[in-house]
Amino acid sequence: SGLSQEAGSVEQLSLHCAEGSLEWLYPTGALRLRLAPRLPPTTAAIKGGSPRHVTACVKPTGTFRGAQLYLEREGMLELLLPEAPRPRARCFSWQPQEKVALFLQATPHPDISRRIAAFRYELRGDWLARPALPAASLGTEGACRPCNDTEILMAICTSDFVIRGSIRSVSNDAELQESIIGVSAARIHRQKFPLFQAAGRPGRPVGSIRTPLRCGVKPGPGTFLFTGWLHFGEAWLSCAPRYRDFQRIYEGAQRTRQNPCEFPVD
Repeated sequence: SGLSQEAGSVEQLSLHCAEGSLEWLYPTGALRLRLAPRLPPTTAAIKGGSPRHVTACVKPTGTFRGAQLYLEREGMLELLLPEAPRPRARCFSWQPQEKVALFLQATPHPDISRRIAAFRYELRGDWLARPALPAASLGTEGACRPCNDTEILMAICTSDFVIRGSIRSVSNDAELQESIIGVSAARIHRQKFPLFQAAGRPGRPVGSIRTPLRCGVKPGPGTFLFTGWLHFGEAWLSCAPRYRDFQRIYEGAQRTRQNPCEFPVD
């Protein structure tokens, strides 16, 4: 709470968790948030070395008021979230040896009405496949490119979800610049959280997967293998080959013993 801070003071905090949230009541002065994630050992083990970069994403709540959030890098400040921002995630990356921080600065107001500057955050090492995150600052110009065979094989081993199914619908959110793919699941191979669940009546589990609007996803027939990542509680698409193409790729890797993990193929 800013009520316990002196006017003009800067409170120092460190963020170590892979994900979490921060809520600042009655913002006064500033908060400097040092980013020091504890990276999971599996990142280095699978890649064969230390992460090339670390990625952070922040997403404001719908009631974000009373402050502005900046990225502090090499002594320079870059505005990430203005006061009363749209509820969109902003992502950025840095090399492990770089020193970066978030600088949350209170904005002056003539009254003392209740304001809350709150946001959720995620801190990660290298994603083990290409995440399609809605953030130009992350450098996702390749997010719409179809995955190659190596990326597909890695995606089935490391993704937060692997779903075999078909596209039920595609809707577009122009404000958030996101496409929402409605998926009917024929088989749930893996999901870390219950993203896909049976609807009210008996039938296939259904769920939604997001991807940047600029990728131009269209509904179409056929069975796909959807893989991707959980991002602020939502499923985001990584690789989605047609299932018959995945079968061919996986069986070829099996013959040459180049499949990184075992996967059930019908």
